[in-house]
Amino acid sequence: MNMIIMKAGLDFFIAFGVVVGGSMLAGIGSVFLLLPPTSMMLSTAENLKIWAIVAAVGGSIDPMRVIESNIAKGELSPAVLQIGYIAIAFLGAHMGTELVKLVCKGAA
Repeated sequence: MNMIIMKAGLDFFIAFGVVVGGSMLAGIGSVFLLLPPTSMMLSTAENLKIWAIVAAVGGSIDPMRVIESNIAKGELSPAVLQIGYIAIAFLGAHMGTELVKLVCKGAA
């Protein structure tokens, strides 16, 4: 049980960090290119959300294979666990996007 919570926490923070870090770096890069940083940060946060989920749960099609193979065998527990990891990663990516929106709110 401890490993499940640890993996879920890591998935959350990896997805959160990908969105927030990527958006902040996009904002810094846009300053160097003389573009408006807030609009670049907001669009980057939205675009990175799905990729943050993919990066957090393994970065490939393997999580989908785990779900498919376990359901085909009739074992639902590993499939439900993997879907839970994906949901936790989505929550982290969404909270990262909302944080970027909150940071950019006053400047937009």
